[in-house]
Amino acid sequence: KPMNMGNLVRSAHAFGAGFVFTIGAHARIRNARSDTSKTHKSVPWYDWDSVDDMQLPKNCQIVGVELLDEAVDLPSFTHPRCAAYVMGPERGVLSEAFRAKCDHIIRIPTKFCINVQIAGAIVMYDRLKTLGQFEDRPVMPGGPAGVQFTP
Repeated sequence: KPMNMGNLVRSAHAFGAGFVFTIGAHARIRNARSDTSKTHKSVPWYDWDSVDDMQLPKNCQIVGVELLDEAVDLPSFTHPRCAAYVMGPERGVLSEAFRAKCDHIIRIPTKFCINVQIAGAIVMYDRLKTLGQFEDRPVMPGGPAGVQFTP
């Protein structure tokens, strides 16, 4: 859906994605550009007609995000430094042929399928959290020592 795509690419832009892409997207998705951050002006956006048309950077690993029993749970997954994340459709799954092209298949451990934009944002946050330069979380509730919230 155009609004989902707009929200997804806006999140990608906010999280610092190197590029965004669609594969075989309907014209209303390709032409919508419905995100308010105008991602297409700041981040390369590729519209490939098929999986065979994809041209990813060298050494870029494909990570499929799909709610499959055999997929690795996101909290147990180590993200590759160079990766392209492919979201499964909300009303279906990544094709068997496409899953075969994936280097990894991960799942967000939810009870049922969630909105594709929300799933994408969760994966991007997890990537930022695990690959970023953040301190470990403290054992007790709150932020790092010496950092206090002042309303």
